[in-house]
Amino acid sequence: METTSLSRTVDDEFAPETTYLNTSTCGLLPRRTVEAVKALAEAIATGRGAGSGDFEAVDAARAGFARLVGIGADRVAIGSSVSVHVGLIAAALPPGAEVLAPEGEFSSVVSPFAVRGDLKMRYVPLDGLAGAVRPGTALVAFSSVQSADGRIADLDAVRAAAAAHGARTLLDATQSAGWLSLDAGAYDYTVTGGFKFLLCPRGASFLTVTEEAQRTLPAVFAAWVASDDPWNSTYGPIERLSPTARRYDEPPAFLTYHGAEHSLALLGEVGIDALHAHATGLAARMRAGLAVLGHEAVPGESAIVAVPGLGAREPELARAGVVVSNRAGNLRAAFHLYNTEADVDRILDVLSG
Repeated sequence: METTSLSRTVDDEFAPETTYLNTSTCGLLPRRTVEAVKALAEAIATGRGAGSGDFEAVDAARAGFARLVGIGADRVAIGSSVSVHVGLIAAALPPGAEVLAPEGEFSSVVSPFAVRGDLKMRYVPLDGLAGAVRPGTALVAFSSVQSADGRIADLDAVRAAAAAHGARTLLDATQSAGWLSLDAGAYDYTVTGGFKFLLCPRGASFLTVTEEAQRTLPAVFAAWVASDDPWNSTYGPIERLSPTARRYDEPPAFLTYHGAEHSLALLGEVGIDALHAHATGLAARMRAGLAVLGHEAVPGESAIVAVPGLGAREPELARAGVVVSNRAGNLRAAFHLYNTEADVDRILDVLSG
């Protein structure tokens, strides 16, 4: 998308009242998304709807996400949170299975495995993840982009190492989906929370499962929506699960998914390449400005900028109308469609004192 077209899209869809650099915590909702949620809420409040929402909106969100990550919609399950998706995968592992993960990985990616108590958890530095895969590793669970500091994993190396040793892969794309190109079909499982870079209302999340992995992943959380014939499966046990990844669906939060449909459509219109160039360009501008101020950011080409040791300045920035986050002692700023060079200059100006 050309710069002028991107600017028009931003002007039409967003109206931030702060210098908002906190998408890694929560993305801003586009206007079209807000209107869709309002419309459904009004319909429910007035009794004009036949129920609490429309499954067509859910399937449109499913398809929109599938297009962003390069797979068919039949490989995508919808849900409410990353931890629930990961819990499903954790429940399927046999006792004693080894799960390999990066040190400091986001809690939702590792806790469902750790709390079982009968799995072998092994943690290594992110840059040593591929080299730590071994014949006894059952699953490598990791994020494409680290929440605490924005580092991008060596995705090709980890996939190759896992394949060489017969390990499955679980990728959390919550901090990257939308701005970093992803082939979800290259991983046994991916999980993605929708309320950050996908700009969805909280309560939308997506699980992808390859056909091979689906053979051994039981639908232990199955509800009537997981049936091959949902509307004739509302009473008694499900007779036949959906043959697609929809067998892992949770009953949808309709208000959330009526909004998610429109957020994902917007990202599809913009395109990953355009968003990647915009967001990483602003992040590079911030890293360069920080260096001039004598602050060393975590190196890389991520849309997330983290500055070790500066996290404590988050309240000062908030008072100045600059919204960032403090994660693991890092000052963390994240860039998206609605950010501009003026936003970068503003945070640098405040940090300069």
